[in-house]
Amino acid sequence: MTSLSLLTRTNLLLGLGSLLIVVVTLVALVEMVVRPIGERWARDQAALIELTAKTWVELPPVARPFFELELAANHAIIVTEDVRMLDPLAPDFTYADLLQTALSERLNRPVTLMEGEEMIWVTVNMGDHQLQFGFDESSIDANVMLAVLVIVALMAGIVFLTSFVLVRRIARPLVQVSEAVSDFRGRGGFEPLPEKGPRELLRLVRSFNIMAAEVSELLSSRDALLAGISHDLRTPLTRMRLALELLPDSVDSEVKQRFERNMARMDELLGDALLLARGIREDASRIDVCETLEGIVQDFDARVVWPDDIDMRLQVRVARAAFRRVLQNLLENARRHGGGGTEVLVRQRGSGEARSVEIHVQDRGPGIPSQDRSRVFMPFVRLGDSWGSGLGLSIVRQLCDMYGWEVALLDRQGGGTDACIRLGRNNLIQIDTGETHSGNTESAQ
Repeated sequence: MTSLSLLTRTNLLLGLGSLLIVVVTLVALVEMVVRPIGERWARDQAALIELTAKTWVELPPVARPFFELELAANHAIIVTEDVRMLDPLAPDFTYADLLQTALSERLNRPVTLMEGEEMIWVTVNMGDHQLQFGFDESSIDANVMLAVLVIVALMAGIVFLTSFVLVRRIARPLVQVSEAVSDFRGRGGFEPLPEKGPRELLRLVRSFNIMAAEVSELLSSRDALLAGISHDLRTPLTRMRLALELLPDSVDSEVKQRFERNMARMDELLGDALLLARGIREDASRIDVCETLEGIVQDFDARVVWPDDIDMRLQVRVARAAFRRVLQNLLENARRHGGGGTEVLVRQRGSGEARSVEIHVQDRGPGIPSQDRSRVFMPFVRLGDSWGSGLGLSIVRQLCDMYGWEVALLDRQGGGTDACIRLGRNNLIQIDTGETHSGNTESAQ
């Protein structure tokens, strides 16, 4: 699972914090502000209805119409003796329970709230008279909750946006440093990061720029030293070969062959040292995986194992020469230490954004101890009494780091070493239509 970025994590945390603030604030406002306001309104409304009913009953019949008009104009309350049977008020009304309780306490009898014509109605018995009161829903202070919601949402939004801007300003330099660290390989072309921002970030960026400059200078000196030594050794090596050719026939042929093998190993060491020192980056090109593997394994007495779930027309976009050199070095390492039975296995992992292709070079040798698997990638490191330049796996690691490939040494099931090269989704391209390749390629059963 891909790890979330600092910006995403912080924004999620701020979002959850803002949501928690909204919930806690709403609960507090409802219990401490909104509900007390509703209870007070319910008591006032019940008292007003009780007082209105008593006043209406005590007035002479001729004055009652004027009183009703005054109530409608000033208090938005309708009083009528024309009692109608209406539907009970919906239970989801905000203050229904409060108003109904207040009226029942005031009138000393249970009452039922009803709704009709977008008004709330209640029937009140006053001696010989039965009155019905109606009042508009807007007379209830029901907009308090909505106002509270809007205010709290605005506060949470302001807090979140302010925090988002601050975190983004902090996270952006960190992202730049992270990308620079990922891309930095100690070679030329490094551009120092701009030294700006808060004091802590400024110190981090400045330290990274100094470290990168020192590492680049160190690697440049190392490369120049390796290149100089390798180049200077070519001349005496050539002279030795010439002298070997000019030796008389009386010299033992076995001795001459031994000298030739030693010089061949020296030449191999010089070639690897030069390749390690150059570190020249190559442009990516499109290659056919099956065809490339078939061409390489022929020189190493190996075979390609192609599982049924992978199309043999698979193509990738990689640095062609570097890709071939990595596979050749791994195959050469397997031939020297693997004891035969070398196989190259192609596998596909994941899907979508996480899709990748793995190329496994497997042998049946003694394997590499887990504690030595990182050390063997260092220059001139050789395990046991193995012979060679000690630069083969170092070149593999250098090329893989340069082009963003992953390399790992694993245990092969049944014994041996499994050297795995993983190509990411950026290296994969669509499969062209065409016929399936054939050759010394076998399908995994």
